[in-house]
Amino acid sequence: MSDAVVVGAGPNGLVAANVLADAGWGVTVLEEQPVPGGAVRHDRGVHPDYVSDVFSSFYPLAAASPVLRRLRLEEYGLRWSHAPAVVAHPLTDGRCAVLDRRADVTADSLEAFGPGDGAAWRRLYELWEDVRADVLEALFTPFPPVRPAVRLGRRLGAAGALRLARSLTLPVRRLGEEEFAGEGGRILLAGNALHADLPPEAAGSGGFGWLMTMLGQSYGFPVPVGGSGELARALVARLEVHGGTVLCGRRVTEVVVRGGRAVGVRTADGESVAASRAVLADVSVPVLYGELVAAEHVPRQVLADVRRFQWDFGTFKVDWTLDEPAPWQCAGAAGAGTVHLADGVDELTRFAAQLAMDRVPDRPFLLFGQMTTADATRSPIGTESAWAYTHLPQRIRADAGEEGIRGTWSRHEQEVMADRVERQVERFAPGFRSLVRARRVLAPPTLQSLDRNLHGGAINGGTAAMHQQLFFRPGPGTGRPETAVPGLFLASAGAHPGGGVHGAPGANAACAALRCRTPAALTAVQRRLAGRDGTRGKRRGGRGAP
Repeated sequence: MSDAVVVGAGPNGLVAANVLADAGWGVTVLEEQPVPGGAVRHDRGVHPDYVSDVFSSFYPLAAASPVLRRLRLEEYGLRWSHAPAVVAHPLTDGRCAVLDRRADVTADSLEAFGPGDGAAWRRLYELWEDVRADVLEALFTPFPPVRPAVRLGRRLGAAGALRLARSLTLPVRRLGEEEFAGEGGRILLAGNALHADLPPEAAGSGGFGWLMTMLGQSYGFPVPVGGSGELARALVARLEVHGGTVLCGRRVTEVVVRGGRAVGVRTADGESVAASRAVLADVSVPVLYGELVAAEHVPRQVLADVRRFQWDFGTFKVDWTLDEPAPWQCAGAAGAGTVHLADGVDELTRFAAQLAMDRVPDRPFLLFGQMTTADATRSPIGTESAWAYTHLPQRIRADAGEEGIRGTWSRHEQEVMADRVERQVERFAPGFRSLVRARRVLAPPTLQSLDRNLHGGAINGGTAAMHQQLFFRPGPGTGRPETAVPGLFLASAGAHPGGGVHGAPGANAACAALRCRTPAALTAVQRRLAGRDGTRGKRRGGRGAP
């Protein structure tokens, strides 16, 4: 019997396991896939001479995360590498906005789009530097972040704090219009906002775009040397040194609840793995409450909230091995690890509108990764290991293009969509397709088959929209890793603060488990979810929601 069982060996599950092991707990991690890492894995599946990241690649949140910093993964072989520039957003007219780790270089790039925009960038960056420590603490700790919020209020004053809050809730289109005269600063903010499922007109997209660009300015978008899976390898190595165990090929099918408390799990082959103190689930919210925990153990209100849970958009990804680096029309894109491909904010809005109407975009907004540019170990000298991904509706009703993609994701539809992606790259890098040695297509069902947390290719663990963030994540009034079942903790991106490789959901779940050591311990969140009078799904004098 272990003190704790962790379901899922993605980065959040591995971080949770490490935090518990550091506290002296015996920890067993069970992973369905044949290898650990979740969406942090690489292979040589496109070409044996090229390393390809299967899912995620660039990790600004990891670089900023105090959670990962405390684990000192560099002592377990993890090394980071940076491209010469962080992000580039070229336009078809030859102009290019470039985010560089040197603030003056970024400012000069934006000044070329509009007089005064360089100074505007410096003002935004100075604000970030003033509040960075408190913002990051608020982001990576359980909700509510009382201490950093108090410090921010003292630092900025009431009026300054309100102005910052207003800016963070703005749509990114409006934030860009308020801050910049030209297109450069606006597309940097908007392109970064669309790393999540936030259209340019969505409330809160301004805050997300600002956060991602400022992270890039301060920390860059680093990559693990040798492939993204090196991050997972270091987490596993550290855990094993501290006595933890990772078992792969073990699909968990049930969280065992006995006496009103989670006491272990059961796997697909019938094996029972007991946990004397806690079960931590690095799984999606619908899987946790819809499959792993029997409905009889969950309050009716929680089940009702889960039925309203919203996934983020699906993902379609293409990996390439290139004989030469991409032939960008704008030279500024050549040195960037990440390149955003959309011809301005209006094209981003057009793309987002097609997604909102459940249509496959005809001009997909692409995030393009130049991995050898970021890490020279990824492919032979003079070549490039590259990828691009775009978002898709979870439910496809029509194709905005002419090919009639319906979302069956047959081999034919995958190739048609991959060709569409390549045509979008060609708009900004004429001749790109002639450099492709090999490609691999990862459609939404393929991504989900490789990591069940990526439902329909969703990479964020649920929408990043305001109605499912903070104390609305994963459902109204939560925002914390405790669940309605004592001894069970949500350790995935479905919990606050959400998606991205930073380890905060896992660390928060582990800390919550450490605080609730005894079988009788119930947090305030658990008491509320269980009902004020101790009955499930009811309140005194009333009925639970249907």
